Amino acid sequence: MTASNTCRTTATRARIAAVGAIAVAGSLMLTACGDQTASGSKESTGTSESSAALFSKLPKKYQDSKVIKVGTDAAYAPMEFEEGGKIVGVDPDIAAALGKELGVTLQFVNGTFDGLISSLNTGRQDIIMSSMSDTKARQQGLDDKGKKVGEGVDFVDYFTSGVSLLVKKGNPEKIQSFDDLCGKKVAVQRGTIYEETFKTQAAKCSKDGKGKLTIEAFDTDAEAQTRVKSGGAVADLNDYPVSAYIAKTAGGGNDFEVAGDQTEAGPFGIAVDKDNAQLRDALKEALTAIIKNGEYNKVLEKWDVKNSAVTEATINAGK
Repeated sequence: MTASNTCRTTATRARIAAVGAIAVAGSLMLTACGDQTASGSKESTGTSESSAALFSKLPKKYQDSKVIKVGTDAAYAPMEFEEGGKIVGVDPDIAAALGKELGVTLQFVNGTFDGLISSLNTGRQDIIMSSMSDTKARQQGLDDKGKKVGEGVDFVDYFTSGVSLLVKKGNPEKIQSFDDLCGKKVAVQRGTIYEETFKTQAAKCSKDGKGKLTIEAFDTDAEAQTRVKSGGAVADLNDYPVSAYIAKTAGGGNDFEVAGDQTEAGPFGIAVDKDNAQLRDALKEALTAIIKNGEYNKVLEKWDVKNSAVTEATINAGK
């Protein structure tokens, strides 16, 4: 993600990309993320045996090291979050299944979301797996204004989701749609597609004469959640699985609720550098394999996100 093109996105706009499942007040607090530090846990997600079905499909670099480094922002439960000193969630479990097919370990490294694509482009990470929406802008290396800011990335699409508004428990402002936000204040994680979605809505509110929508952006979604919980903002915005998880767990389920319907469904993708097509294609084959053998569905059932399943592996299917 550079601003919006390095953040999570939702489908038609591109992230989904969801957003903080760091428990606010009373729920599990996640440790702070550093910018691509080695503090992220190492997930033993694969076997080091060269007899794995797709080992020969990998570039020699990964055959030799038996490791693929995965950049993530582990603050988006249930997709990826820290628990007991390890990075766990939907993405790490899917990565584990992919690793078994490839015969390598997918090693997760925790970092800030808006630095993930740059970490990929500079070679610090080999792939990104962090609930990142596949969008044309990211594919082409464009920022939210259409300016070229990088070479872009390729995506292996493995999940689909929409976005949902997260409001204070009881929904005191009776928020049911984006139009209900006009004349109010919202909170959001800085640099995400959600911030851009709110900016688009703010322009619509102004155009329609329905009152100014004020946006407060924070470094983490946990801060945005805290703002909503305190009543300083009426809503936060996240991917639906994340919003639902936060509503269920934060404060024992007493802090937040999901408002309105899920909107703008679209694909999450594993981001790969455009110069690493062989790795991209190997990952696509591995995803196809775990969809066929049932391991993919087992992961989604474990985390109760079956409605976000894809039926086939695709490349750059985002809009």
